[in-house]
Amino acid sequence: MTLPMVVPDQDLPPRVRIHEVGARDGLQNEKSTVPTEVKAEFVRRLADAGLTTIEATSFVHPKWVPQLADAEQLFPRISDLPVDLPVLVPNERGLDRALALGARRVAVFASATESFAKANLNRTVDEALAMFEPVVGRAKAEGGHVRGYLSMCFGDPWEGAVPVAQVVRVCRALADMGCDELSLGDTIGVATPGHVAALLTELNEAGVPTASLGVHFHDTYGQALANTLAALRHGVTTVDASAGGLGGCPYAKSATGNLATEDLVWMLQGLGIDTGVDLGRLVATSVWMADHLGRPSPSRTVRALSHQEQ
Repeated sequence: MTLPMVVPDQDLPPRVRIHEVGARDGLQNEKSTVPTEVKAEFVRRLADAGLTTIEATSFVHPKWVPQLADAEQLFPRISDLPVDLPVLVPNERGLDRALALGARRVAVFASATESFAKANLNRTVDEALAMFEPVVGRAKAEGGHVRGYLSMCFGDPWEGAVPVAQVVRVCRALADMGCDELSLGDTIGVATPGHVAALLTELNEAGVPTASLGVHFHDTYGQALANTLAALRHGVTTVDASAGGLGGCPYAKSATGNLATEDLVWMLQGLGIDTGVDLGRLVATSVWMADHLGRPSPSRTVRALSHQEQ
């Protein structure tokens, strides 16, 4: 296929690493249980499509996220893959479970706002940070890589606009405790490009380098790709996305789906930015998963390309 036409932009990074979240963030809200073998096959197909970082699951208590109750069964089925398989660990117990299976890339999940910290973690922002400190410390002592997710960086359904300085403070705390990478989450999809640029600039001025930052945009208001482009112009080279546009957030009812990996790859290909992803295989994977879930993919690129093949 000769489309999209490639028109490079010299002001953008030559390569972007996609942090694929479909298998964890994408599936965690599904009401019907997705069989473990289907999840494992999903991860394998994502890896076969060229994705090199695939978030596999979460070692959270099954009561809170029933869909991911099979973490112990899933991880050994995919741990032989030659890709990075980060997992979410909410606390030291979750870390114990992950380390026991050989996981060495973990993520903690913090909030920039008090309301979401209370809803998601039943703690204040600072109490949550205190809970994460030994988790990060132990993971690092084991030679692990730690990602710090930060939700509600651009807006909160209870509090409204979130001051940039408030986000910077929590990011700085996560960096200081040892997180190797921070993912800036637009959990309810309200960010716009100027806001993205302002936050990234403030983070740099606070001593948080762009190289340690990733972005995680939701497409609630149709802004995810525009916001991604703003981040790329700032030099960000890690972008979170979900195959087929799966996912949302169970604790923020106004949150809709993640940025679809296929839509991201289409834009990046057109800009001449290397991702290592085979778009055809990725689309086929998302169509396969959509069939399992019993509904069409919300990704516009998946719909366009799968329709052409019919």
